[in-house]
Amino acid sequence: MKHQIERVRHELRMRDLVVGRSERITPNMVRLTLVGEALAGFTSAAPDDHIKVFAGEHSEERRDYTPRRFDPDTNELVVDFAMHDAGPVTQWARNAKVGDRARIGGPRGSVIIPDDFDWWLLIGDETALPAIGRRIEETSACNVTSIVAVAGPEEEQTFATTAAHQARWVHRPASQANDPTPVLAALKAFVPPTGDGFIWIAAEANVTRALRQHALAEMNHPAEWTKASGYWLKGRADTAEKFDR
Repeated sequence: MKHQIERVRHELRMRDLVVGRSERITPNMVRLTLVGEALAGFTSAAPDDHIKVFAGEHSEERRDYTPRRFDPDTNELVVDFAMHDAGPVTQWARNAKVGDRARIGGPRGSVIIPDDFDWWLLIGDETALPAIGRRIEETSACNVTSIVAVAGPEEEQTFATTAAHQARWVHRPASQANDPTPVLAALKAFVPPTGDGFIWIAAEANVTRALRQHALAEMNHPAEWTKASGYWLKGRADTAEKFDR
């Protein structure tokens, strides 16, 4: 049967690692490559998996991040950090240097969405770009449209993919990241291709709520083929919100 979504649980493990590389891929996105023998057996089965990243080796401060890419041959784990706040993990990532100790936990599980849809629509903001980029790069040849809100053209990214990908960038100040209006306008302009499609949404919780409501109520998109997450909530630290599919 087509479109069977699978949920997989993983053994929860803590891993002590080292920063192997640090690079600024856009003015407000830092990419860290974490290395270490503790990555043996690491598994991330879905592009929107989450791991806990701690603010240094001995800190208890932690936040959720997406495993952007993992290479089991070299034991290298790539994690992208949006510099959208001044939280402890963001500050650690901003200042991290090669050789610094790092600690991660997870992922606890994966929601595996099959790659048999005719089209994908991926919507998000800076915090969702790691998951969106990974999905675009890992999907097979089909129609993929991404609608991503960033502060300006300097924050746009490119992705290597075999899919027919169309990127639609929405520029708005970071201070207005909780305003759904500009992203909602881009969604209203989207014309779904023919066939079965999957809509994936992740952004500030109020933005996600508005986008999900439009997808379900106005576009009449099936709820079972829609996944929406509020990755963060403006004014509240370490807060996320999941919406029932």
